Amino acid sequence: MKLATYKDGSRDGQLVIVARDLGTAHYATGIANQLQQVLDDWNFMAPQLQDLSDLLNSGKARHAFPFDPRQCMAPLPRAYQWAHGTAYLNHEARVRQADGLEMPMGCETAPLMYQGGSDDFLGPCDDVVCGSEADGIDFEAGMAVIAGDVCRGSTPAQALDGIRLMMLANAVGLRQRMATERTTGHGFVQGRPATAFSPVALTLDELTFNGESAWDKGRVHLTLQSTWNGRKVGMCETGPEMTFHFGQLIAHLCTTRHVRAGAIIGAGAVSNQDSSQGFSCIAEKRAMETLQDGKPVTAFMKYGDTIRIDMKGRDGQSLFGAIEQTIVSPGSATAPR
Repeated sequence: MKLATYKDGSRDGQLVIVARDLGTAHYATGIANQLQQVLDDWNFMAPQLQDLSDLLNSGKARHAFPFDPRQCMAPLPRAYQWAHGTAYLNHEARVRQADGLEMPMGCETAPLMYQGGSDDFLGPCDDVVCGSEADGIDFEAGMAVIAGDVCRGSTPAQALDGIRLMMLANAVGLRQRMATERTTGHGFVQGRPATAFSPVALTLDELTFNGESAWDKGRVHLTLQSTWNGRKVGMCETGPEMTFHFGQLIAHLCTTRHVRAGAIIGAGAVSNQDSSQGFSCIAEKRAMETLQDGKPVTAFMKYGDTIRIDMKGRDGQSLFGAIEQTIVSPGSATAPR
């Protein structure tokens, strides 16, 4: 099933079921008002939502309405935790090599991860408000999962069983601020403004096409598309080069503590060794230019720039709906809700 959260003037919005083709939706009122309620009582509420989803997909839901991604908040508008990992080591290696830095010790056996702000996410079509173009504004296209309860010390295989939903992410980065914060040895705060997520979060069974699943052992085997100012810049394969699968990311997070229902775990920028696949963030494009030509030539984003992030299934249809955002100054921002 596919779930979304509609704006209604509140902090947590209104939960809706979305049809497989993203054409129609239906309020989940009567089952749950917000997604966190479902995550807290998954075994009881998810089957009821699945029944409503089946009814909607059959065209028999009485109160269905056209689905509008522009009315969406993030599927989970605020979360107990947002942990952002680097599952694609190729990305990290390129950026560090271009900066003349070595890879951290042990990075091939344990994922790099930091905790981002989770109290206020952006909807898929909300403006990205940035204080200055000099901050090095960058998009970062990736994937994330929403977990249920996962016990401390769980193995990667056990952690996979804790995945409830998947969505796309735009983990906006302010690269100049991130560079400054990196020198402190602590995590990012000012360099990582609010993250945006796709209109829809889906259960893993939605990744099955004609009896064959694109989900295999914690990895999605599809293509993540990034379009910057109307030009397609990334067609990155998400499966083969994912060094750490989602089970490993979650297991790393719960090494010494429980992960509770509603935690979001991201896989970082999707990256391929084959540079012809493009890029999922400008920082990696600039790193490739530096390694090839000695200096970067691609500028970071400016006010008025747009970014579109999407993933299509093997049937050619958008799976999550697209993240479509515009970079704006504080004075021209449109209120997200």
